[in-house]
Amino acid sequence: MRGSASLIFGIGVLAGLAIPTLLRTAPRHDPHGPRSSVRDAGPEQMKCPPPDWDEVDEAADESFPASDPPSTY
Repeated sequence: MRGSASLIFGIGVLAGLAIPTLLRTAPRHDPHGPRSSVRDAGPEQMKCPPPDWDEVDEAADESFPASDPPSTY
């Protein structure tokens, strides 16, 4: 009984030391790609601006990616 408790304790210690090392060295994949470029708000900053653009569109574009809707909505 005492030997099995020591064995289980030893396995727990080894797992506690190995898991953080494995997580630190695991490659991380970002499905959205690199996020180094952020565009300014407004249609003049878009690659393909929409033909019509109003102040509600502007407010929504300026607030992105906030979780709250624009105040003019």
